Amino acid sequence: MQSFIIFVLLLDFISPCLCTRLNIGTQNGIYNVMNYGAHGDGKSDDTQAFASTWSNVCNSVGMSTLVIPAKKTFLVTKLHFSGRCKGKIHIQFEGKIVAPSREAWKAGESLISIENLNGLTIDGNGQGGADGGGSTWWQCSGCQRPGVLHFHSCNDLSVSNIKITNSPRSHVSVNMCNGATFSHISIDSPPTSPNTDGFDISFSSNILVKDSNIKSGDDCIAINGGSSFINATGVTCGPGHGISVGSLGKTRPNDQVSNVNVRNCTFIGTSNGGRIKTAPGGSGYAKHITFEKIILVNVKNPIIIDQHYLQDMELDTDVSVSDVTYRGVYGTCDGNIAVNLDCSSKVSAICHNAYGTATNTIPSVPCLLH
Repeated sequence: MQSFIIFVLLLDFISPCLCTRLNIGTQNGIYNVMNYGAHGDGKSDDTQAFASTWSNVCNSVGMSTLVIPAKKTFLVTKLHFSGRCKGKIHIQFEGKIVAPSREAWKAGESLISIENLNGLTIDGNGQGGADGGGSTWWQCSGCQRPGVLHFHSCNDLSVSNIKITNSPRSHVSVNMCNGATFSHISIDSPPTSPNTDGFDISFSSNILVKDSNIKSGDDCIAINGGSSFINATGVTCGPGHGISVGSLGKTRPNDQVSNVNVRNCTFIGTSNGGRIKTAPGGSGYAKHITFEKIILVNVKNPIIIDQHYLQDMELDTDVSVSDVTYRGVYGTCDGNIAVNLDCSSKVSAICHNAYGTATNTIPSVPCLLH
């Protein structure tokens, strides 16, 4: 043991630059997966090469760049990029990641899982992205289908210029994140692909999706419980189910969504435009929601608030919907109903020793004393 300690001390003293030469995979903070054994041929399993690259990136001090090079295709069974890392990280995502078939899938809930990172930036330069191989999953109704790209507990996140296709389930899921911008994201799955939300956002705040094109078999953007200050601008949606708040109250009590702004977005051939959906059995609210400057092209339900989502029409919901604005909504409707406000009848007014007048209120207030 003593000689080993002396050896390390001498090595540090006489050759401080040797550690740089031994770190084969990096040059000036740049870590290329090809230097860690990745093949990039779309056939060999490159999972371990990505794991080794990430381990070095995460343990590096300062700014580090993980390079997924262009013109290469990387087959992986599971990628897990997790902090807490020592420095800021940039992922240069210019190559293509592909998932295996359903029979060979090992990823669990997501093919690429990124969690517990602050200040992460991902840029595909318009070339990179991932294909989830969803066609091998979509016909399996009893399967627990995974997603492609999942972010959990990431703050100050920036993702841009990537394309995600053919997810078995949601393409991009965002959970418990604060402060994230997604720009120039292309999402593409056929309209018949089930439950393939473009973005699935939950328990997150200050999220912006902008200047993106989303084609899917479900919601282009689904804004779920626990989310606030969610913004979408410059998004083209279709095919798909539109941009939805909810469904709230479906699986958990006290579902809450507030401060949602959808502006300058276009819906083409979608089943819905701006939608709010709540289900009986839960509680909570959806409030301070604005759909503004919306262009519609053959949309079946341009404006829809459905408080009986997936439930018997005679049942009521305990999820309140308030302060909702639709402003500057233009275009064409594929059907006879352009506005569908199916609100719960479980709303009333009670008065106790109260005097005054109320006009044009919903609900009416007939109990006031004069």
